[in-house]
Amino acid sequence: TFTADIVLNATGTWDNPYIPYVPGIDTFRGRQLHTKNYVRKEDFAGLRTLVVGGGLSAVQFLLELAPVTETIWATRRPPNFTRREFDAGWGLSVEKAVRERTHAGQAPASVVRTTGIPQWPAYLDGVREGTLVSRGMFDRITPDGVVFGVPVSTEAGGLGPSRSEDLQVPDSWDPLPAGTALDVDVIFWNTGFRAALRHLAPMRLRERDGGILMQDEVTPARDRRVLLVGYGSTASTVGATRAGRLAGRVAAQQLTQLV
Repeated sequence: TFTADIVLNATGTWDNPYIPYVPGIDTFRGRQLHTKNYVRKEDFAGLRTLVVGGGLSAVQFLLELAPVTETIWATRRPPNFTRREFDAGWGLSVEKAVRERTHAGQAPASVVRTTGIPQWPAYLDGVREGTLVSRGMFDRITPDGVVFGVPVSTEAGGLGPSRSEDLQVPDSWDPLPAGTALDVDVIFWNTGFRAALRHLAPMRLRERDGGILMQDEVTPARDRRVLLVGYGSTASTVGATRAGRLAGRVAAQQLTQLV
């Protein structure tokens, strides 16, 4: 047993890959893997691969896999392409948008809803070639494939700097009719990660909707003795570095008060 006055938690997200539950997921006879488990494109050679997820990981893997496998892209919403330049101002705007959610006690949204997908030439070429064209989202998995459902939204759902009233690249969205069944060999989940905080569950840091109300970028309102380094707006290499410095200062202040 260990005791501590302050805990700096820096467990990140890598150990908590997220795969959404879809009816039938346990019946699929092909291969399923997550971004975390990817090794090389040659493992997909000659197979029909369903890439799931609307973020940059999915976009980049689709382009990488296209030469060796037949790919199909599945997303819940239209791809969130943005005209915003990925510069320093964009980065600050992204962190601000995420911070607004965590300071309100909401769970962080998916990364791409805030960052958007840049309209880089390689990505736009992928749209024109049909590789980066989402066919909507499936609502059922069968032993041999998936069955597509009604799209949950016809809007990209961008937040913060990527928010837009219109689809920026309409040709990237071509959902299949509801009920369309497709056979696939691989379901490749590029559906992101969640904060790896299960070990802190007994401390009841979360609000009723699952988010953690943050007083600043590292301090949860429900228990100031636990400092979260790399949660929410600091879940990035640059952000975690900043959060580490802040957590050190906050911890030092709290320990001084205990003396």
